[in-house]
Amino acid sequence: MFDKLRNRLLLMNMVIISIIMLGAFTIIYTITYQNVRKDIMMDLQHTADASNKKDGPIGKKGGPAGPRGGDMPGEDHMRSVSFSLQTDKQWSITETNSRFDMSSDFYAAAVKKAAEHPEKISQFTLNGTRWAYSVINNQSGYFIVYMDVTDRQTILTNLVYTFSAVALFMLGIIYLTSRYFADRSIEPVKEAFEKQKRFIADASHELRTPLAVINTNADVLLANGEDTVNGQAKWLHHIKAETERMKTLTRDLLYLTEMDDAKPRMLYVPFDLSEAVESVILTMEAVIFEKDLALDYDIEPELTVTGSSEQMKQVAMILLDNAIKYSNPKGSIVLALKKHQNHVRLTVSNTGPGIPAEHLDKIFDRFYRADPSRSRQNGGYGLGLAIAKSIVVQHQGKISAKSVPNGTTTFEVQLNER
Repeated sequence: MFDKLRNRLLLMNMVIISIIMLGAFTIIYTITYQNVRKDIMMDLQHTADASNKKDGPIGKKGGPAGPRGGDMPGEDHMRSVSFSLQTDKQWSITETNSRFDMSSDFYAAAVKKAAEHPEKISQFTLNGTRWAYSVINNQSGYFIVYMDVTDRQTILTNLVYTFSAVALFMLGIIYLTSRYFADRSIEPVKEAFEKQKRFIADASHELRTPLAVINTNADVLLANGEDTVNGQAKWLHHIKAETERMKTLTRDLLYLTEMDDAKPRMLYVPFDLSEAVESVILTMEAVIFEKDLALDYDIEPELTVTGSSEQMKQVAMILLDNAIKYSNPKGSIVLALKKHQNHVRLTVSNTGPGIPAEHLDKIFDRFYRADPSRSRQNGGYGLGLAIAKSIVVQHQGKISAKSVPNGTTTFEVQLNER
C-alpha cells in the first residue's frame, strides 16, 4: 500500500515538474525562434534593398552601402551567403545577382522552391543547406532574395538537443530527489498507520481478556441457576471487577482521543503548580505508606505555570502511581519541583529494577509496556504515560525518562514558567 502511495506521489511530482520544464523550455525556444526569425526577416529586407540599388553584388564579403540603424548594409549580410534572382511572371529567371558561381540547375531549383510557396518569408532545404527567401512582386515579375540560414537553423536544432539532454539529466536528478523525499514524506504516514494498527490490535487484546472472564463467569452462573445470589457472589464479583477494568480502559482511550482534538478548545489559565502537586502527594501518601515505601519530596513554593490545573494534577498522579508500582519492596520515591532557569521542572524518581535502554524511547507509546506481565499484575494497560505525555505536549512542555538498571528511574517534566 505504501509503495503504491509513494509511486503515486513520485509520478505526480514527476508529471508536474515535467510539465513545468516543458513549459519553460517551450517559452525559451519560442522566444529564441521568434528572435531568429525576426533577424532573418531584417537581413532579407536589407539584402533586398541592397540588391535593388544595383551598387554591387551581394556575397559573403562586401556589398552595397546604405543605412540600417548605425550599421552598413554590407555588414548586415556578411554573416551568411545571399543572392537574389529576378524572374518573369512565369518564374523564368531573367537576372541573377550573386558573387558566387552557382550552377543554373541550382538557381532553377531555388526558383522552383520559391514558386511553390511564394511568401514574404519562408524556408527550404536544398543540397543540405537551409535557405530563407523572400518573394517580392514587381513590374518585371518576381524578385526573390535568398539567404543561407543554416547556421541559425543549427542554433535552433542544437537548442532542442540541449534542452532534451538537460531535461533528461534533470529528470534523472529530480527522480532520485523526489524518490528520497517521497520516502521521507511517507515515513510519518507509515509510522502513524503502524501505530494505529498496533493500537487497534492492543486495544482488542486488552478487551479480550476481561470479556473472556466475564463470559466464563456468566456461564458458571447460568450453570448454577438454582443457587442463590449470595451463593454465586464470587462469580458476580469477578464480573464486576472485569467490568471496572474495561471501564477504566475505555475511559483512558476516550481521554486520549479527546486530548488529540482538545488543544484548540482548551482554556489555559495561570495556576499554582506547587499547590497542585502538593495536593496529589497528600492523596497518594496513604497508598505509599501501605506499600511500605519511603517518600521524600522537595517542592519550591508558588511556582506558577499556565495551563490546566486538573490535567497537571493527573500528570503528577500518573508519575507517582507509576513510581509506586515499579518500586522495589521497601524502596524509596523522590519528588522534586524546582525552578530551573526559565522553566519549572518536576522530577519523580524511584528505586527498582529500572527500564532497559532499548525501551526508554517507547514507554510513552500507547499500550507499550517494558514488562507486560508485571503491568497486567498491577492492573495497568500501558496508557498512563501516553496520557501524561499528551497532557505535557498540550502544555507545550517536554517529558522524558532515564533509568539505571537495578537502580533509579527518573521521569522529568519541563514546563514554561508563567
